[in-house]
Amino acid sequence: MFGDLMGKLQGAQQKMQEAKERLAHITVEAEAGEGLVKVVVTGSREVKSIEIDPSLCSADRKEELEDLTITALNRALKNAENTWETEMKGVAGGMFGGMGIPGL
Repeated sequence: MFGDLMGKLQGAQQKMQEAKERLAHITVEAEAGEGLVKVVVTGSREVKSIEIDPSLCSADRKEELEDLTITALNRALKNAENTWETEMKGVAGGMFGGMGIPGL
């Protein structure tokens, strides 16, 4: 019984590592200001790119640029978090026969 549990734990660690590797290659995008600012992040929440429309690159639009960048980043990171949670739920479900783990 103990050996079986250890085998399951080792298998779980392997599946978690594989999921983390997949997440590093998944990208999600978000935008703000009707596309004036676009942000791409990985499923592991690493910012890959920020695209800013040239119309925002003037001194009189500095505050708007900052606000839109924050909004787009937060949206992209939320999308990445949702992707991460979905991936981890799939891993947990596979490890525990679909029972899942509360909080994952």
